Amino acid sequence: MQKCALYARVSTPEQHVETQFCDLRKFAAQRGFEVVAEYTDVVSGKKARRPGLDAMMKDAGKRKFNVVVVAAFDRMARSTKHFLQVVDELDGLNIEFVSRRENIDTTGAMGRLFLTLIGSIAELESDLIKERIKAGMRRRKLKGLKLGRQPLAINHAALVRDRLAGMSLTDTARKYGVSRASVVRFVRESQKQFAGV
Repeated sequence: MQKCALYARVSTPEQHVETQFCDLRKFAAQRGFEVVAEYTDVVSGKKARRPGLDAMMKDAGKRKFNVVVVAAFDRMARSTKHFLQVVDELDGLNIEFVSRRENIDTTGAMGRLFLTLIGSIAELESDLIKERIKAGMRRRKLKGLKLGRQPLAINHAALVRDRLAGMSLTDTARKYGVSRASVVRFVRESQKQFAGV
Protein backbone atom coordinates (compact mmCIF):
# COMPACT_ATOMS: atom_id res chain seq x y z
CA MET A 1 0.00 0.00 0.00
CA GLN A 2 1.36 3.42 -0.97
CA LYS A 3 1.78 6.01 1.75
CA CYS A 4 0.21 9.34 0.92
CA ALA A 5 0.08 12.89 2.22
CA LEU A 6 -2.99 15.10 1.86
CA TYR A 7 -2.62 18.84 1.32
CA ALA A 8 -5.51 21.29 1.62
CA ARG A 9 -5.64 25.08 1.43
CA VAL A 10 -8.43 27.56 2.09
CA SER A 11 -8.27 31.29 1.39
CA THR A 12 -10.08 32.64 4.47
CA PRO A 13 -10.64 31.53 8.09
CA GLU A 14 -14.39 31.31 7.35
CA GLN A 15 -13.80 28.48 4.87
CA HIS A 16 -13.50 24.99 6.33
CA VAL A 17 -10.46 22.93 5.38
CA GLU A 18 -12.24 19.83 6.69
CA THR A 19 -14.53 19.96 3.63
CA GLN A 20 -11.52 19.26 1.40
CA PHE A 21 -10.06 16.66 3.76
CA CYS A 22 -13.30 14.60 3.87
CA ASP A 23 -13.25 14.28 0.07
CA LEU A 24 -9.48 13.66 -0.03
CA ARG A 25 -9.61 10.88 2.60
CA LYS A 26 -12.39 9.14 0.69
CA PHE A 27 -10.47 9.52 -2.60
CA ALA A 28 -7.28 8.13 -0.99
CA ALA A 29 -9.18 5.12 0.38
CA GLN A 30 -10.67 4.42 -3.08
CA ARG A 31 -7.18 4.50 -4.59
CA GLY A 32 -5.82 2.19 -1.88
CA PHE A 33 -3.52 4.84 -0.36
CA GLU A 34 -2.63 4.88 3.33
CA VAL A 35 -2.89 8.47 4.62
CA VAL A 36 0.15 9.10 6.82
CA ALA A 37 0.06 12.92 7.02
CA GLU A 38 -2.24 15.90 6.42
CA TYR A 39 -1.02 19.44 5.78
CA THR A 40 -3.07 22.64 5.87
CA ASP A 41 -2.70 26.28 4.94
CA VAL A 42 -5.16 29.13 5.48
CA VAL A 43 -3.79 31.77 3.10
CA SER A 44 -4.87 33.47 -0.10
CA GLY A 45 -3.67 31.90 -3.34
CA LYS A 46 -0.99 34.52 -4.04
CA LYS A 47 0.71 34.52 -0.60
CA ALA A 48 4.28 33.26 -0.75
CA ARG A 49 4.49 31.95 2.84
CA ARG A 50 2.76 28.61 3.27
CA PRO A 51 3.80 26.81 6.45
CA GLY A 52 1.75 23.70 5.63
CA LEU A 53 3.20 23.34 2.14
CA ASP A 54 6.71 24.02 3.47
CA ALA A 55 6.28 21.29 6.13
CA MET A 56 4.97 18.87 3.49
CA MET A 57 7.93 19.51 1.19
CA LYS A 58 10.35 19.03 4.10
CA ASP A 59 8.70 15.68 4.96
CA ALA A 60 8.76 14.74 1.26
CA GLY A 61 12.54 15.15 1.38
CA LYS A 62 12.58 12.71 4.31
CA ARG A 63 10.59 10.19 2.18
CA LYS A 64 7.71 10.01 4.70
CA PHE A 65 5.27 9.32 1.82
CA ASN A 66 5.37 8.52 -1.89
CA VAL A 67 2.11 10.15 -3.07
CA VAL A 68 0.70 13.68 -2.55
CA VAL A 69 -3.05 14.17 -3.03
CA VAL A 70 -4.69 17.60 -3.37
CA ALA A 71 -8.28 18.67 -4.08
CA ALA A 72 -7.32 20.69 -7.18
CA PHE A 73 -4.26 22.17 -8.88
CA ASP A 74 -5.15 25.71 -7.78
CA ARG A 75 -5.06 24.68 -4.10
CA MET A 76 -1.38 23.79 -4.40
CA ALA A 77 0.58 26.84 -5.51
CA ARG A 78 0.41 30.61 -5.98
CA SER A 79 1.25 30.61 -9.72
CA THR A 80 1.86 28.24 -12.62
CA LYS A 81 5.61 28.69 -12.19
CA HIS A 82 5.43 27.88 -8.46
CA PHE A 83 3.10 24.95 -9.13
CA LEU A 84 5.51 23.44 -11.66
CA GLN A 85 8.44 23.98 -9.25
CA VAL A 86 6.59 22.07 -6.51
CA VAL A 87 5.62 19.24 -8.87
CA ASP A 88 9.20 19.10 -10.26
CA GLU A 89 10.58 18.83 -6.74
CA LEU A 90 8.12 16.04 -5.90
CA ASP A 91 8.96 14.29 -9.18
CA GLY A 92 12.67 14.52 -8.38
CA LEU A 93 11.93 12.72 -5.09
CA ASN A 94 9.91 10.03 -6.97
CA ILE A 95 6.72 11.22 -5.28
CA GLU A 96 3.56 10.95 -7.36
CA PHE A 97 1.30 14.02 -7.50
CA VAL A 98 -2.46 13.41 -7.72
CA SER A 99 -5.18 16.03 -8.08
CA ARG A 100 -8.66 14.79 -7.24
CA ARG A 101 -10.58 17.30 -9.39
CA GLU A 102 -8.52 17.16 -12.57
CA ASN A 103 -7.91 13.39 -12.29
CA ILE A 104 -4.90 13.46 -14.65
CA ASP A 105 -1.86 11.17 -14.62
CA THR A 106 1.00 13.60 -14.08
CA THR A 107 3.80 11.21 -14.98
CA GLY A 108 5.42 11.31 -18.42
CA ALA A 109 5.57 13.98 -21.13
CA MET A 110 1.81 14.20 -21.72
CA GLY A 111 1.19 14.48 -17.99
CA ARG A 112 3.64 17.40 -17.82
CA LEU A 113 1.86 19.07 -20.74
CA PHE A 114 -1.50 18.76 -19.00
CA LEU A 115 0.01 20.14 -15.78
CA THR A 116 1.32 23.20 -17.59
CA LEU A 117 -1.91 23.84 -19.50
CA ILE A 118 -4.24 23.40 -16.53
CA GLY A 119 -1.98 25.42 -14.23
CA SER A 120 -1.90 28.25 -16.81
CA ILE A 121 -5.69 28.15 -17.24
CA ALA A 122 -6.21 28.31 -13.46
CA GLU A 123 -3.87 31.32 -13.24
CA LEU A 124 -5.64 33.02 -16.17
CA GLU A 125 -9.02 32.43 -14.54
CA SER A 126 -7.78 34.02 -11.31
CA ASP A 127 -6.41 37.05 -13.20
CA LEU A 128 -9.67 37.50 -15.15
CA ILE A 129 -11.71 37.44 -11.93
CA LYS A 130 -9.44 40.15 -10.46
CA GLU A 131 -9.82 42.28 -13.61
CA ARG A 132 -13.62 41.99 -13.47
CA ILE A 133 -13.63 43.00 -9.80
CA LYS A 134 -11.43 46.03 -10.51
CA ALA A 135 -13.61 47.04 -13.46
CA GLY A 136 -16.71 46.79 -11.28
CA MET A 137 -15.08 48.91 -8.59
CA ARG A 138 -14.12 51.57 -11.17
CA ARG A 139 -17.69 51.61 -12.49
CA ARG A 140 -19.15 52.03 -8.97
CA LYS A 141 -16.65 54.81 -8.23
CA LEU A 142 -17.57 56.67 -11.45
CA LYS A 143 -21.26 56.44 -10.51
CA GLY A 144 -20.45 57.84 -7.06
CA LEU A 145 -21.47 54.63 -5.28
CA LYS A 146 -19.78 53.31 -2.15
CA LEU A 147 -17.15 50.60 -2.49
CA GLY A 148 -16.94 47.53 -0.30
CA ARG A 149 -19.54 45.56 1.54
CA GLN A 150 -22.73 47.26 2.55
CA PRO A 151 -23.42 47.26 6.32
CA LEU A 152 -25.44 44.25 7.42
CA ALA A 153 -29.03 45.19 8.20
CA ILE A 154 -29.41 43.02 11.29
CA ASN A 155 -30.35 43.58 14.91
CA HIS A 156 -26.88 43.54 16.50
CA ALA A 157 -28.25 43.77 20.05
CA ALA A 158 -30.53 40.75 19.54
CA LEU A 159 -27.69 38.76 17.95
CA VAL A 160 -25.37 39.52 20.90
CA ARG A 161 -28.15 38.72 23.40
CA ASP A 162 -28.85 35.33 21.75
CA ARG A 163 -25.18 34.41 21.62
CA LEU A 164 -24.48 35.43 25.24
CA ALA A 165 -27.63 33.57 26.35
CA GLY A 166 -26.01 30.34 25.17
CA MET A 167 -27.10 29.95 21.55
CA SER A 168 -24.37 28.12 19.64
CA LEU A 169 -22.12 30.04 17.28
CA THR A 170 -23.45 28.12 14.27
CA ASP A 171 -27.11 28.56 15.25
CA THR A 172 -26.63 32.30 15.87
CA ALA A 173 -24.91 32.75 12.50
CA ARG A 174 -27.67 30.81 10.75
CA LYS A 175 -30.49 32.70 12.51
CA TYR A 176 -29.13 36.12 11.52
CA GLY A 177 -27.74 35.14 8.11
CA VAL A 178 -24.13 36.08 8.86
CA SER A 179 -20.84 34.21 9.08
CA ARG A 180 -19.63 32.69 12.34
CA ALA A 181 -16.71 35.15 12.24
CA SER A 182 -19.19 38.06 12.08
CA VAL A 183 -21.00 36.74 15.17
CA VAL A 184 -17.70 36.61 17.09
CA ARG A 185 -16.82 40.14 15.90
CA PHE A 186 -20.22 41.62 16.88
CA VAL A 187 -20.05 40.04 20.34
CA ARG A 188 -16.47 41.31 20.87
CA GLU A 189 -17.43 44.83 19.76
CA SER A 190 -20.43 44.82 22.08
CA GLN A 191 -18.32 43.63 25.03
CA LYS A 192 -15.71 46.35 24.34
CA GLN A 193 -18.41 49.03 24.24
CA PHE A 194 -19.91 47.71 27.47
CA ALA A 195 -16.49 47.69 29.14
CA GLY A 196 -15.91 51.26 27.93
CA VAL A 197 -12.82 50.35 25.92
